[in-house]
Amino acid sequence: MDEKRLIGRLKRRDEAAFSYLVTTNQGRIFNVCFRMLGNSAEAEDLAQEVFVKAFGALASFRGDSALGTWLYRIAVNLCKNRLKYLGRRAHGRRAVLEDVPERALSDSAASGTTMGEGVPRPDQVLAGAQAEARIQVALGVIEDDHRLLLVLRDIQGLSYAEVVDITGLPEGTVKSRLHRARAALRRAYDELEGEA
Repeated sequence: MDEKRLIGRLKRRDEAAFSYLVTTNQGRIFNVCFRMLGNSAEAEDLAQEVFVKAFGALASFRGDSALGTWLYRIAVNLCKNRLKYLGRRAHGRRAVLEDVPERALSDSAASGTTMGEGVPRPDQVLAGAQAEARIQVALGVIEDDHRLLLVLRDIQGLSYAEVVDITGLPEGTVKSRLHRARAALRRAYDELEGEA
């Protein structure tokens, strides 16, 4: 569906258009929330709240950015607020390896196979899932601002322009912080691998 037409229908409170918006974006929004919060139940609740807030704010949507970018911005702001709330409550965010939901794993990257290739062996799937789980735990250890940039750019695959639009940071700042964030993630991941 053409985005301009979709926005028009959304502003007229068309339920089918809103259902389409949710269906086409819920996986990505859940994934961002899960990667930021490290808890699937919290992420599920927050992802729903993103769409509730979006529905309430549709009339004020100016169209300065893409609809998907606007949803990411809402998700990021809600995640930041939730992290502050959880931090004040001394709520641990460090995810357990088994806590990574399958839907977050499948939404984060392509399967890695191309046409004509066989299905990966079970041991390869298990090793990949364990590495993905360690990445999620390592994400929970690094600074929230670093995690945000890694989630948007490296996990969600957004362009630098989209990350700039969502975060409001200059592109140079995004790039330099992203470099530091990747180094921090690598250190945290290596520490976890040493514990395994």
